[in-house]
Amino acid sequence: MAKWCRGGGIHSNDFCDVISVDNLFFSWKTFRKGKRSKADVAEFELNLEDNIFRLHDSLTSGKWKPDPYTAFYVQDPKLRRIHKASVRDRVLYQAIYQKLYPLFDKTFIHDSYSSRNRKGTHRGVKRFEEFARKATRNYSKNAFTLKCDIRKFFDSIDHQVLLNLIKRKCTDQYLLELISKIIFSFETSHGKGLPLGNVTSQIFANIYMNELDQFAKHVLKAKYYIRYCDDFVIVNTSKDELISYISQLSNFLKDRLSLELHPKKISIRKISQGIDFLGYVSLPHYRVLRTRTKRRILKKVSKDNITSYLGMLIHCKGLKIKNTILSKIMLL
Repeated sequence: MAKWCRGGGIHSNDFCDVISVDNLFFSWKTFRKGKRSKADVAEFELNLEDNIFRLHDSLTSGKWKPDPYTAFYVQDPKLRRIHKASVRDRVLYQAIYQKLYPLFDKTFIHDSYSSRNRKGTHRGVKRFEEFARKATRNYSKNAFTLKCDIRKFFDSIDHQVLLNLIKRKCTDQYLLELISKIIFSFETSHGKGLPLGNVTSQIFANIYMNELDQFAKHVLKAKYYIRYCDDFVIVNTSKDELISYISQLSNFLKDRLSLELHPKKISIRKISQGIDFLGYVSLPHYRVLRTRTKRRILKKVSKDNITSYLGMLIHCKGLKIKNTILSKIMLL
């Protein structure tokens, strides 16, 4: 049943819940974690109540429009162009994310590990190694891994395809109009692209790629399939079957999602040779950091970030590099 949203206009419950003052304040508290020292965040907080009520009023009146993005580059580890929304808009995006996440997350497969609660890279690697042990019968038999990723993934996401996927679960017309404004506020080419940096882009990406997940699990019947954002692997005892998957995956991505596999990042490799996935190389019975990750750590390690780097080494065999890092820090 519809109800009055503060500020005028009769809107649906979903829309009112998302843009309610209480939810916007809650979203602010979630958003600000780890960011309060940032100048733009501190400035927004100086007049927090006025800013939140002003945002709420613009939403209830239908006058809200996204502010322009600020673009900058980060090395992570490759160079990426990030588009940062205004603080005001990021608070709203957090509010929308809080609504969409529980609505869609329950529809995702278990083995999707990016931007989800109780998932992440370490659990993804652990799950891959579980699959590897099962497929090889504890490394006593041969098995293979097909590894792929999507070419220019975020730049290639089709706005209309994405919106149609969202409409399957979210039927509130006012909330859909708000989501549409966010999706269509950014493009890398006509009708395509999501900004790296928006929290909404994380859930949008998973909604989009859930179509591939369902295809892999229910059409290809790939028992051992794992995805993290646009990287995915399939483990199988048959190399020929993995080869046959490539064209099927390619056709599905092109026809259904307007995406394409990165031609230089398709590989089939024996598990016994070691599989490079999510920052680690998994070998029979142990794992190590990939070589370029080691180089990056040794290049960037400092007293400020040593704890996080040592944390990475907890999850792999890395005594030698750990000692090298500690020796380097002692010289600083």
